[in-house]
Amino acid sequence: MKLISKAFIQIQKPVEEVFESIVNPAQMTQYFISESSGRLDSEEEIVWKFPEFDETFPLSDIEVKPNSSVSFVWDPATVVKIVLEPQPDHSTVVRVSENGKELNEKNMEWLIDNTGGWANFLACMKAYLEYGISLRKGAYDFLKN
Repeated sequence: MKLISKAFIQIQKPVEEVFESIVNPAQMTQYFISESSGRLDSEEEIVWKFPEFDETFPLSDIEVKPNSSVSFVWDPATVVKIVLEPQPDHSTVVRVSENGKELNEKNMEWLIDNTGGWANFLACMKAYLEYGISLRKGAYDFLKN
């Protein structure tokens, strides 16, 4: 049995704006990551850095379908998929899933951590796009100590 981390949220912005906030590092660094080696484009490998961690996170096997979905691998055992669903009111439902790990005790901890992490990503994106604020600023400074 494979484990799947899932999170979703509705953002009161059109799908084009939501998509751009995911693929454009100038925007994503305003609400989620601290650095990116480039734009999320199909077949290019990029590297993300988070402000609360010293390590970097390379993303590979990137597949982008404009205004529809983004997928990538950042853990050899999983695939992240972000799906955008435009709504009649011009908002967008964003669904994130990360799958691929086998069911065991260690991977159950991964499931809990990553589900929370993706929920955080979505909440941060919503706050940034709808209100222009960064929920991550100072949120994880305690991890640096």
